[in-house]
Amino acid sequence: MDTTQTPESSPKIRLWFLYFVVFISGMTTLAIELSASRLLGNVFGTSNLVWANVIGLMLLYLTVGYFIGGRWADRSPKFTTLFQIILWGSFLNASIPMIARPIISASGQAVVGAQASLALGSFISILILFAVPVTLLGMVSPFVIRLAVTDLATSGKVAGQIYAISTLGSLLGTFLPVLFIIPELGTVRTFLLFSSILFSVAFIGLFMVDKRRALFYLWMPIFTGLLAIYTLTGPLRPPAPNATLLYEKESAYNYIQVQEDQDGFRYLYLNEGQGIHSLWHPTTIFYGKTWDFFLTGPYFNEPPYTPDQVESLLVIGLATGTIPRQYTTIYGDIPIDGIEIDPQIIEAGEQFFQMNDEYMPNLTAYAEDGRYMLNQLDKKYTIIGIDAYRPPYIPWHLTTVEFFEEVKDSLTEDGVMVINVGRTDTDRRLVDALTNTLSYVYPSIHAMDVPYSFNTILVASKQPTESDNLLENMQNLPDDIHPMLANIMSIGVASLVPTETNDILFTDDRAPVETLVDSLVLNFLLSGGADQFQSNDDT
Repeated sequence: MDTTQTPESSPKIRLWFLYFVVFISGMTTLAIELSASRLLGNVFGTSNLVWANVIGLMLLYLTVGYFIGGRWADRSPKFTTLFQIILWGSFLNASIPMIARPIISASGQAVVGAQASLALGSFISILILFAVPVTLLGMVSPFVIRLAVTDLATSGKVAGQIYAISTLGSLLGTFLPVLFIIPELGTVRTFLLFSSILFSVAFIGLFMVDKRRALFYLWMPIFTGLLAIYTLTGPLRPPAPNATLLYEKESAYNYIQVQEDQDGFRYLYLNEGQGIHSLWHPTTIFYGKTWDFFLTGPYFNEPPYTPDQVESLLVIGLATGTIPRQYTTIYGDIPIDGIEIDPQIIEAGEQFFQMNDEYMPNLTAYAEDGRYMLNQLDKKYTIIGIDAYRPPYIPWHLTTVEFFEEVKDSLTEDGVMVINVGRTDTDRRLVDALTNTLSYVYPSIHAMDVPYSFNTILVASKQPTESDNLLENMQNLPDDIHPMLANIMSIGVASLVPTETNDILFTDDRAPVETLVDSLVLNFLLSGGADQFQSNDDT
């Protein structure tokens, strides 16, 4: 006896509804994959290595789903089976971010504490959580094909239509989370939204063929809702001891937190909270940290170089404006442009860091990619500061010979470029590689190791310069300049180190930045980096 169910044998289920199920399933699958990358990216970054793991394992899970789904459909070609598979898949996908939340929290602490085994174990654990739900979603297309085909003469046509419709759904699931849903709702709620849509469609389908069985599955949204209420209560990451959380937001690019301690200092934390990306205090402007060193850049020019020669500044990697605030304090209302790819960070800067027209009318902030916007600004700058190199979040296209040539073209004749580069106490390969790359464009490069940090400041000058110029220009500073400038330059002089190069060259055609950074970070973790770790500004 043939027990196969088809749209003809079960008139309550029309062919168009099966196509709609496939469309929603394809949309949800890609939305889950994109959201998974974001779930992991908040701690482990969005390097090619992370993407390769996410995409590779998702494809593996889908492959298993296709294989099992086809065999299962032949053994139980029933609508009730299909819809129950989808219900379980949607329920498990909705649960992933909430189950993973304590693991993610532990991962962030492991990254900060340089605990290699815990960080790696957490990364793998989160990926394994997707195995069953994504495999279940992979079963949908072959199962629907089995149910939709009623005539072998048209089986190819039906299969092609189903895969085309599934792919269209995947296309929608690719753009919706990244462009709209995650910035508005956050990662966890994005999982819940798409899983809820899929659950609703499958529930309607099951209800049409088996009301009693469908009603049984109502426990799933109830359980998920209670779990969501428990999970979403409070911040994703609690503030530091003796600090208050002022702002929390998931943007299209980052998980953003603004915290304020009991002394009135405000801190910008991104993603796993490994470092401080901006710092603000109502009365304190200079902090003895990496940002201060950007003020030394122009004084590597040949003496006498005076403060009135500093006429403009561009910052790529603006964050919430620590560097522009310091430059404004020293030089007054010189024109400053700042490029920050994340508009939500700019919004936080305007709200909590006085990065607005009232306090810094000379600052113009652009929410764009740094390299793109640099080439759109038809201006020349005295200093171009680049504060976007923070392992493992290094945009490779801001490290190449071609990019540095574009920066050089945007500098005045005595202009300098200042960049902040990460390193460890024993591994300077990234610093040396960037020094080598810069040497193809600039005649002189100088290096300062920021005390008590894992940062090196590289200064590349458009004209030939000497490191001794910094000391001589410091000694010739006018009396009416802000006294902190001399102090910062003095620390810069004491922090000078010889520049060294290696044989690594970054170009637009080949920039193995992520490979180098992955190796740097892994070596740091495996060598007991936690023992070296010290409190510092942005490493």
